[in-house]
Amino acid sequence: MLVLAILGMAGCNNTQAKEPTAQPLPVQTKTVNLAAVPRVDEYVATVKSRRSATIQPQVDGTLTRILVKSGDHVRAGQLLMTIDPLKQQATVDQQHSTEAQKKAVLDFNKNEVERQRRLFESGVTSKRDYESAVQAYENSKADWEASTAARVTQQRELDYYNLTAPFAAVVEDIPVRVGDYVTPQTLLTTIDENAQLEAYIYIPTERAADIRMGLPVQIVTSSGALIETTQVYFVSQQVDNALQGILVKAPVHSPLDRFRNSQLVKARVVWSTAPTPTVPVLAVSRIGGQAFVYVVAQSDKGALAKQRAVTLGDTVGNDYAVAAGLQAGDKVIVSGIQFLVDGVPVQPVN
Repeated sequence: MLVLAILGMAGCNNTQAKEPTAQPLPVQTKTVNLAAVPRVDEYVATVKSRRSATIQPQVDGTLTRILVKSGDHVRAGQLLMTIDPLKQQATVDQQHSTEAQKKAVLDFNKNEVERQRRLFESGVTSKRDYESAVQAYENSKADWEASTAARVTQQRELDYYNLTAPFAAVVEDIPVRVGDYVTPQTLLTTIDENAQLEAYIYIPTERAADIRMGLPVQIVTSSGALIETTQVYFVSQQVDNALQGILVKAPVHSPLDRFRNSQLVKARVVWSTAPTPTVPVLAVSRIGGQAFVYVVAQSDKGALAKQRAVTLGDTVGNDYAVAAGLQAGDKVIVSGIQFLVDGVPVQPVN
């Protein structure tokens, strides 16, 4: 029995010695480097044109003609619409008649002054009569000049019944129709020239101390792709009561067919740029919303894959900026992370 026990123990030891050891998993790694990562905030901006105008009348009346349609290209000074001018034309004609009457009185008093002057110099009339004639002439002259000024004013107001384009542009929607009664509060149409575009960005007041002229602004697509980089060139001194934000403007230089007036876009305001660790997007895994990466750690048994929680920032190309969890020089595993568990032996192949 003793011999059998010894033989059994020897067999167990041979079995344990033959158990295979775990082979290191070949993986590719990448050394964490510092990259210049901008610290940005993203806002919704509105693109506006400095060459945009709403056409509203300056007088009341009935719309008699609409000479353009939506989409028409118009030149500066081109006639767009007319309002019935008959009432104003009658006022102008009346002023013409009044002016002619005042002129006739002026001419008569002018001749009377000359006649009274000759009589006074001949001793026929008194100085009082001559001075009365001069006074009557001066009064009629002032009366005629006032009538002339009133006629010119009414004549100029007659021009308000013809609405023209202030600059070359494209006609937008025309909500009114011929026959509508319009007032100075009526919107007739809008004309836009898709040029000299600006991005209007409202920044929360909490950032007021950081706002400055020349601040970099990135205009991006809805997916985050960069369209263009520009700079703040206007900072409002007032806070918008409704939005509780500070208006800043930045010029938009992209091709004019890329944007339209009043279009909403995403704008990233770059507050600063600092060296920050970055990690490839493919090296990041998530568990319960927490981001993790696997780094290579050396131990007595060789290289091991150690799972490490990280705090991610914005994407920089194909990498994530890492706010916490990694340092420059760490080796991050970038291949086969779906097969890794914490502490598994690995064999870096690069």
